[in-house]
Order: sequence, then structure tokens, then C-alpha cells
Amino acid sequence: MNKNIIPILFFTLITVSCTESKQIDQKPFQLVTLDPGHFHAALVQKTMYADVDSIVQVYAPKGNDLQLHLDRINSYNSRKENPTHWNEQVYTGADFFEKMIAEKKGNLVILSGNNQKKTDYILSSLQNGFHVLADKPMVIDATGFDKLKQAFSIAAKNKLLLYDIMTERFEINTILQKELSMLPDVFGTLEKGSIDNPAITKESVHHFYKFVSGAVLTRPAWFLDVSQQGEGIVDVMTHLVDLVQWECFPETVIDYTKDIDVLKARRWATPVTLSQFSAITKLNTFPSFLQPVVTDSVAKVFSNGEINYTVKGVHAKTSVTWNYKAPEGTGDTHYSIMRGTKTNLIIRQGKEENYQPQLYIEPTRKEANYPAVLSAAIQKLSTKYPGIQLVKSTKGWAVKIPDSLKEGHEAHFARVTESYLKYLKHNNMPSWEVPNMLAKYYTTTTGLALALKTSQ
Repeated sequence: MNKNIIPILFFTLITVSCTESKQIDQKPFQLVTLDPGHFHAALVQKTMYADVDSIVQVYAPKGNDLQLHLDRINSYNSRKENPTHWNEQVYTGADFFEKMIAEKKGNLVILSGNNQKKTDYILSSLQNGFHVLADKPMVIDATGFDKLKQAFSIAAKNKLLLYDIMTERFEINTILQKELSMLPDVFGTLEKGSIDNPAITKESVHHFYKFVSGAVLTRPAWFLDVSQQGEGIVDVMTHLVDLVQWECFPETVIDYTKDIDVLKARRWATPVTLSQFSAITKLNTFPSFLQPVVTDSVAKVFSNGEINYTVKGVHAKTSVTWNYKAPEGTGDTHYSIMRGTKTNLIIRQGKEENYQPQLYIEPTRKEANYPAVLSAAIQKLSTKYPGIQLVKSTKGWAVKIPDSLKEGHEAHFARVTESYLKYLKHNNMPSWEVPNMLAKYYTTTTGLALALKTSQ
């Protein structure tokens, strides 16, 4: 054999080996974090995912929003239990968005930040071949809704996946409320309700001052500017409207052009003093963009809203309230009632429940065999949700849920992301998801438009 061939063969083998190794190590999804101004962007990365590369491209302007995001990622990487190992590659030039498009170093954009810019980011990302996983809300007004329709059309044409982060579908009390509502022997059928007595009501109370990942959350100043964050009626309300659709019409397509009728809506403001503003933003003065809503050092933030509407003829009411800070020992709360012909399914989270969500089953009529029917239903559900039990309550029963089934809000971000990655990998997102996302944002943006006409 020619002696010169040996080193060539050796080099060739090494090259092939390295190439194969690189292909084996290649993950199918590479994250691109764009302008992360909200802490939800970091919560997506609180865990690692088998199909996601550890190298994450970050494109954002320099500033406190970016630094807080990187600090959170670093805290996940450096924690003692189950540390992550994300490698953040950061670009902070003024042309950060154009740079992201030009370089295309990843294929999945994570969006959680200023909602004034978000819809345009979504649209441009899809136009340039990126999948998009976006925090709610994807739109905050009617103009944004028109762009969202265009975005979904482009996603379908380019075989890309646009999805929003609906964490509340993974809260165990809500899951069981939905499961029980699908059992005719237990729930009967969903009432149609009326504008004064809706068939389903969901109320959410949030707080500007809160703890996230063990520390007091520093909010960006623009979070309190509804032109950038969006009013409460189009922000947190997104979750509530999503749950109404998800629970009342499971796996059913909702066509916003004929299935939704927004009847009444209102909005109101939360006063935030300068000292309160400083405590959550670390800023000593109100920025210029908030000055139009500031009087005597108090900002009026229209973070609260309520919508009365029908979905496929069923009356629903959703409302969201933002207070400054929760009383000691409490936190964000959720109330939900689904009214059936046999029973009401109610989630309460008040003082009696130690401010923890609790699902109640409260029959609306007496049936001698109902306790036995309900007991059998819970026993059957316990094969899917081990450890759930019935406990007698004043008006019926409470569903006791073991700690093993309870996950905190932060953990739900991983659950949503895992579902989204499966849809991407197997190209099997349910056919109802896209039309129902459109129905959801039609409801919130139409509700806002109506509230602006009728409320101060």
C-alpha cells in the first residue's frame, strides 16, 4: 500500500467520525429568545428538554430587561437541585431583530416581552421561517388581531407552528373540573345561562408586587403602561377565555365569525403610587410614557376588566382584577364555576381554602343515588389521577388532591413547552387549536373595543 494513502485514510476516517458525531449530537430544535422583557421568557428555560439544544441565541437591546432575564437563566444553571446547562449567546446591537433574521442560528423563537411589539415580531418571525412559541397575549387590540390572522395564514403556508403559552390548562383543579363536567351522570349538561347568571364564570385576581423563583419580581416600567402591556381585559383575560373554550367545548372547533357574541364589557383602573411603582420597578420617577395617566403622583393603570359573552349560545363571564400587593399569606387567586343541570363545579381560593385552589361539587337537586354515582366516578378518575378523594363539605363535596398531583405555576411552563415540542416533532397539533386561538383573541379584543366605548 502506498505510504501516503495511510494518513489520508486516517484523516478521512476522523473527519467522517466527527461529522457523524455532530449529526448525532444535533438537536432538532434550537431556541432563539427575542427581546425578553417578561419573566415568562426565562420560565420556559427553567428545565431542559431532550430535543432542544443547550445553546440559546438571545437577541435584545441592552438594558435591565435583558439583564434580569440572563440573571434568571443563570440562577437555574447554578441551582443545587437539577441545574440546567443553558449556554446563552447574546447579541445586543441596535439591529438585534434584523440580526436574528439574517443569522437564523435557531429555528424556534421564544417571545415574552413588550406586547406592543409582539404581534409584529410574531409576523416577521414566521415570514422568515421561524416557528414561534409566544407568551400571552399575542395581540392587545383589533389591529393586532388582523395581523394575527395573517400570521396564522403564513404559518400554515410555510408549515410553521405558532402557539401561545396557556399554562392554566395544567392546573390540577381546573383539569378535574373539566373532567367532571364531561360526565353526564355527575354533571348533567352545561346550562345555557343568561347575561345575569352565566353558565360559566371565571375570575382572576393578580398582584403587581409578587415573588417569582424565590425573589421579589422586578417589573419593567412599561408593564404598567397599557399601550405597551395591554389592558387587563386583553392580557390575563386571555387565560380565562381560553379555559372557557377548553372546558365547555373540549376538542371542538370554535368559529369566531359565527360562534362568539360579545354582549357587554367594562374596564377600570388600579391606582399605583410613586412609592409602590418604585418598589416594583426600582425607578424613582414615573417615565414620560406614564405621565398622561399620573395625577398627584398616582398612576391610573387600566389593568382590570370584565366581559359578558356567549360561545355557541352558552353565556360566559370572565373578569380580571389587579391589586398592588396581596395580603400577607395570600397570593394570586382564581374563582371558577361551571353550572350543570345536576351540579355546580366550583373552584374557590379564599380564606376558607387557605388561599389554595379547591374544587367543590355542589348538587343543584336531590337524587338518592347521586352520592354513589359520584363516588364511582371519582374512583374511576383516580386511575388517571392517583390519590384523589371525596371529602364532605357544607353544600356537597370537596375533591381532595394529593400533593403529588399539584404543580406550581412556574412548572406549567415546561408542560406547555413539552406539548408544543411534541406537536412540532410529530406534526400533530389538534385541528381545533388554531381556530380556537383566533376565537380567543377575537373575544378579548372585541371586549376591549366595547369596554372603551362604554367605560371611563
